Amino acid sequence: MSESRQRPPFKGPRWIITLVVLVTVVVITAFIYPPRNSVACYMFSRPGCPLYQQFLFVPSRELTDSEAAAQVVMNEIMNLPQSKTANPKIAFMFLTPGTLPFEPLWEMFFRGHENKFSVYVHASKKSPVHTSSYFVGRDIHSHKVAWGQISMVDAERRLLAHALVDPDNQHFVLLSDSCVPLFDFNYIYNHLIFANLSFIDCFEDPGPHGSGRYSQHMLPEVEKKDFRKGSQWFSMKRRHAIVVMADSLYYTKFKLYCRPNMEGRNCYADEHYFPTLFNMIDPDGIANWSVTHVDWSEGKWHPKLYNARDITPYLIRKIKSIQLAYHVTSDLKKVTTVKPCLWKGEQRPCYLFARKFNPETLDRLMYLFPNYTSLV
Repeated sequence: MSESRQRPPFKGPRWIITLVVLVTVVVITAFIYPPRNSVACYMFSRPGCPLYQQFLFVPSRELTDSEAAAQVVMNEIMNLPQSKTANPKIAFMFLTPGTLPFEPLWEMFFRGHENKFSVYVHASKKSPVHTSSYFVGRDIHSHKVAWGQISMVDAERRLLAHALVDPDNQHFVLLSDSCVPLFDFNYIYNHLIFANLSFIDCFEDPGPHGSGRYSQHMLPEVEKKDFRKGSQWFSMKRRHAIVVMADSLYYTKFKLYCRPNMEGRNCYADEHYFPTLFNMIDPDGIANWSVTHVDWSEGKWHPKLYNARDITPYLIRKIKSIQLAYHVTSDLKKVTTVKPCLWKGEQRPCYLFARKFNPETLDRLMYLFPNYTSLV
């Protein structure tokens, strides 16, 4: 009988086996740990990849009909080309209970620049008696305003609505009856008109005076992670002013569920509506600080009130020299965040205006005003 034939042992090149093993290891590794911003990352579609997030984005939840409609309108507004005018102006909007005690100072500030600004006055308690021609005939139809109530936001929106009628108004500044300018008109005009941001104060405060004021009733449109806090004294570009006027969805949430003494919380819409709105729709379009300085160092419910004895060249110089914006959380940790005030990448003074000034400071301020530009 013939012997059975056996298969000879494989004698193929060992390098082929080694190559197959290496390729297998690389493929498995790329699948488990794909390099970010790489072809492998895209090919294997891992959630950690930016490309995956860009092309395979899935909303965290389904939008409500009202929310979807609001986003369409706001996106359309934000994508409109920036309006251009041969004579861009700043709208100075004064929110006051009555007479404006610093009209003579503002007249000094405005004089000689008549074609570069507009004035609007919302007097919530009584019709003001104007002493400056720049304010005569500039009162708008007004309603009563209660501190901490949605009526404060209503007044701000009412001022914006009147100011938007003039197509030359390209920047909108909210001021109080106790506000004064820190620089001359040309400096403030150039700073605002040529800025690429709106100066809206905005920061995340996890403490009781921040997220502690949030109400679950704002869901699903306003989530707690998006709730922000900031000063009400804004300065915004025209595009953002139009967004404010177009919004009803988010405004209604704050009108209904951000009120003093609601569910054991004191929520103040004027401190949260604008910061939260723009944090949600255009966080990169705002500076996250206000151009109006307020001194909260006394730790009271209201900021420091400057009296006549406080008005010195040193005080003005000190406020004007601030180039860092500070935010402090209201929880026990008191976390402080510091951010440089940048204007198109250049660090500059944070503040163009300041408050609160007692009417008795008028004479002293007017005496110092001609030298403001030298107080650096």
